[in-house]
Amino acid sequence: MAHSVLVVEDDRDLARNLVDYLDLRGYATDYAPDGFAAINRLQSSHYDLVILDLMLPGIDGIAVCHRLRHELMKRTPVIMLTAKDDVDVKVSAFDFGADDYIVKPVALKELEARARALIRRANSEGDSPVLVVGDLRLDTGTLRVERAGRPISMPPVQLRLLALLMKHAPNVVSQQAITREIWGEEAGDKHSMVVHMHALRTAIDKPFDKQLIHTVRGFGYRIALTNESL
Repeated sequence: MAHSVLVVEDDRDLARNLVDYLDLRGYATDYAPDGFAAINRLQSSHYDLVILDLMLPGIDGIAVCHRLRHELMKRTPVIMLTAKDDVDVKVSAFDFGADDYIVKPVALKELEARARALIRRANSEGDSPVLVVGDLRLDTGTLRVERAGRPISMPPVQLRLLALLMKHAPNVVSQQAITREIWGEEAGDKHSMVVHMHALRTAIDKPFDKQLIHTVRGFGYRIALTNESL
């Protein structure tokens, strides 16, 4: 069965290129020209992936992503398209539920690689045990995160990143392994990983006295009660 993709883009030429490219590669592609049309389609149909422009008429991509996560309660993977290579914009997109971003002009081969990786990750997620490191707890079945009994909300990519670090705790996970596991070998993006790690630290460590996420310079990251060498 073909994977279904919703392309939300007000630039008709770019939208046509995206739809044609994905259709030729076997995806079942729908199109929405603005945020309101996107919400209507997302309410009535299931999609394996949403490719969502940040700047849209009516309601922008951030608002669409927020409504997808918090009103429609759907965890459909989202790739955000943005003309702004700005860290604050990217962090905001991730905070509201985007899984990945691509800066325009869009490289179609890269976009399809990232789409394939996100769909593969979403389809492979299944029942997993509860992961615990110190006072941090992640139920990967319900996707509920708690630290010291306090619930923590985070978007899907950061949840998968947290799960990866916790599964390997207290061992170090290399940057290469993180990008390969989260985005796929074809779609590794070190800058995207750094942005997500910053957001993850803000959620997991910033409100608390004890730091759990540690950087191993020149190699990767680990999550552990202490930062002592193993």
